[in-house]
Amino acid sequence: MDKSTHFGFKTVAESEKASKVAEVFHSVAGKYDVMNDLMSGGLHRVWKHFTLTTSGVRAGDRVLDIAGGTGDLARGWAKRVGKSGEVWLTDINSSMLTVGRDRLLDEGVILPVSLADAEKLPFPDNYFDAVSVAFGLRNMTHKDKALAEMCRVLKPGGRLFVLEFSKVWKPLAPFYDLYSFKALPLMGKLVANDADSYQYLAESIRMHPDQETLKQMMLEAGFGKVDYHNLTGGVVALHKGFKF
Repeated sequence: MDKSTHFGFKTVAESEKASKVAEVFHSVAGKYDVMNDLMSGGLHRVWKHFTLTTSGVRAGDRVLDIAGGTGDLARGWAKRVGKSGEVWLTDINSSMLTVGRDRLLDEGVILPVSLADAEKLPFPDNYFDAVSVAFGLRNMTHKDKALAEMCRVLKPGGRLFVLEFSKVWKPLAPFYDLYSFKALPLMGKLVANDADSYQYLAESIRMHPDQETLKQMMLEAGFGKVDYHNLTGGVVALHKGFKF
């Protein structure tokens, strides 16, 4: 019998979740960047910049960007590793990956691209110096498997960066809930003609593990040390996992 999991606030069979998430991102891919700027007031750029600048990634490093979508982090990694380094842009969703690849090509950034499932990464053990996943982990069916795969492909001494929505500072919660469940679907309807996908995105944030739970999951996946930084009152957290 198929196990169940959550898709937003709904319960679905595990075998159905990936296709339902795929439908959401096929739907939003064309407006994804516009909606990110609108939804976060541009703050997603600040959060990604913080990830890049505190990463310690250097020239010549190999970096894997998982669920890289429209390529924001991949572009940043490419600047840091230079011509002697290697950056892979991957996503499980072909629509998002196509938008990201085309956008980077238009800017003259040529990177290897792979349609890849984070739970079954097509890369060798101990290959990358750094792995990143921004706003993608919460959509994965088996987060524990995905984190273990990220650990597997990292070299000893490598780092994983998980940038994801998290548990907001308690006094902000009522305002955040009002914004998430009223404003986001309305913006989705007006800008992307898709209220349902943005309702799911708001719900998926609430179903994602909080800061301490995700830290524990990363330790259980094989990371020797995990730190996290709350950004914008815990709306987002950046978890850093170190492979020993």
